[in-house]
Amino acid sequence: MVQIEVSSTANISLQVGDTAWYVPTTSVGNQSYGSDPVEIGIITGITDGYIIISDELSTPDAGDFIMFSKDKTANNTSLLGYYAEVELKNNSLNHAELFALSSEVAPSSK
Repeated sequence: MVQIEVSSTANISLQVGDTAWYVPTTSVGNQSYGSDPVEIGIITGITDGYIIISDELSTPDAGDFIMFSKDKTANNTSLLGYYAEVELKNNSLNHAELFALSSEVAPSSK
């Protein structure tokens, strides 16, 4: 069993049954670099600022980026509503271009 401490600002959609992942990170100067995501396991509990994973496949180190994914069979839908607000940030000092941004949307009040 592994317990991962999360801040009070953790994503509110995190719930038991989600899959926890981490990305090992390395810092060079003030830049952090990650590699491919590694599955930690299925979240079996969320309590007192911790997420609990009973049968972990891998354990993250301090400083690794933690994320989660939803089970597609229980959450199989598109975005709902008529509008979306998106904020994109780039903190790189190098030139960057965004070529496309798209989404699939399903009206929710019909």
